[in-house]
Order: sequence, then structure tokens, then C-alpha cells
Amino acid sequence: MLPSQSFINISLFRPPDFLIIGIPGLEAIHGWISIPFSSIYTAALTGNGLILLAVRRTPSLHQPMYYFLSMLALTDVGLTLSTMPTTLAVLWFDHRLIGFNACLVQMFFLHFFSVVESSVLLAMSFDRFVAISNPLRYAAVLTNSVIIRIGLAIVARATVSLFPLPFLLKRLSFCPGKILLSHSFCFHADVMKRACADITVNIIYGLYVVLSTMGIDSLLIVLSYTLILHTVMALASPRERTRALNTCVSHILAVLVFFIPVISVSMIHRFGRHLPPIVHTLVAYVYLVVPPVLNPIIYSVKSKPIREAMLRVLRDKRQD
Repeated sequence: MLPSQSFINISLFRPPDFLIIGIPGLEAIHGWISIPFSSIYTAALTGNGLILLAVRRTPSLHQPMYYFLSMLALTDVGLTLSTMPTTLAVLWFDHRLIGFNACLVQMFFLHFFSVVESSVLLAMSFDRFVAISNPLRYAAVLTNSVIIRIGLAIVARATVSLFPLPFLLKRLSFCPGKILLSHSFCFHADVMKRACADITVNIIYGLYVVLSTMGIDSLLIVLSYTLILHTVMALASPRERTRALNTCVSHILAVLVFFIPVISVSMIHRFGRHLPPIVHTLVAYVYLVVPPVLNPIIYSVKSKPIREAMLRVLRDKRQD
């Protein structure tokens, strides 16, 4: 009776906590590493916060393009806040424990904001396509109500796609000795590998989510720019072509900054098991930390209205 009861308890084991790590092999200098990480997180929150304030306070920026930029900035704030508490807790205080349920919550929001960012970038490519291919009907097509519906659809899509993930993990039995995660935050692919059970369903569903969200989004973005190039090439004046393409540069850079690390993380998780742990860690940080930092820089450098509005917000803050 006792052996069978012991087997049942083990088969239903769920660890109370997971153990997270900082930068593998560099634990001795985590205090120093925390300085650039703190600066990066501060820059991400400040830059995206400035964009949100600039768009809100500047009536001339109340246009579809800048509404979508605000969605991107808000998403980047969410993505930053998803990883910042546990990452800085490890680097500052060597606090490495995260509760099982807290890990699942963090995992959900981390992937949620990633899917939302992908969808917002797709919406922004549609915005550029409408603006270039049919500029006279741009304001009529992308009305405020349409933009609100697009935003709600993006949130609903991410929620429906990712809602099953925590429950698919909760049904698994985990190994008592396998609680060490590979990052300072909870990735679905990382957490499911700590299970002592068949994870085929988790693998298939995780792949389905990636392909049905970021995979489709990337293909539709490529299609949008193919149509944009076709429209631009039909313009008679080289000056008009250059002007039209210049309006897309910021978005193209934002797409590259997001999707190149996403592809790198996916490839490394599936085919890079032989690589050193530090490679997995650094690529994951690039994927989650770099886009929120670079997007405000890209748009403030390439977009004069945004740059002027952000500077105006800073001047107003100084005067207050």
C-alpha cells in the first residue's frame, strides 16, 4: 500500500518553487552586471513612457500611425515589466526562487506581450499599406472606431492563443530534482522541459501558437511590403518614391529588431542544445530587452513629429 501511495505522490509532484538564474558563469559579478541591466530597463520604460505622453498631449499626433505607435510603446512597457522584477531580483539580491504559480503568471504575460507586439507590428504594416496605396481614403479607412476594434482584436487573439498554456503545464508531473530554469524568467519551452511526463501536447501546442501568431504575422508583413513596393514602383517621380519609402523605414527597423531575435530564440531552443548556457541566456535577453529599448530610439530618430513632441514633454516636465 505504501509503495503505491508513494508512486501516486511522485506522479502528481508539482514543485512549490522554481530556481532561476542570472548570467551563467558570471554569478560573481552579478552586482556589476545589474548596472547596465538597470540602465536598459530604465531607458525602455522612460522612452516608451515619453512616446505615450507625447502622443497623448500632442493633438497633431492623433492620427492612426501614431495610435499604433502608442500601442507598440504600451506593449513594450508590458514586456519590460514582465521580466524586470525577477531579473533585477537575481542580479541585485541573488533572490533566485519563484513560486510555481507566479512562474506560470509571468510566463503567460511574457508570451502575451510578445504575441501582442507581433500583432501590433502587423497592424502598423497595414497602416503603411493603406497610407501609401490609397492616401486619399486613409483617414476614412482607419477611423478611431476601426483602430479600437483592431486593438481589441489583438488583445483577444493573444489571450485566446495563450490562455491554455498555464493549464497544459499544470496537468504535468514535474521531477523533484529538476527545478533549475535556464533564465531569470519563465519561458514556456524552458518550464515544460522540467516535467517528468509526456510533453508532446505542450510541444505541439507551443509550435501551433508560434506559427499561428508570429509565423502568420511575419508572412503578412512581408506580403504588405511586397504590395507597398509594387505601389511605390508605380509612382512616376523618384522623389515621391523616396518619400513614400522613408515613411516605412522606422517600421521596417522595428520589425527586424523584433523578429530576428524571435527567430533566433526559437531556433536555439529547438536545435541549439549543444550550445553553452550563456548563449541561450544572452539571446533570450536580446529578444525580450532590446526591442523595448530600441523602438523609442528608432522612432524618435526617424520621425521628426515624434522627436519634437517628446522633447516638448521633457521641457514641460522641467518647467513643472
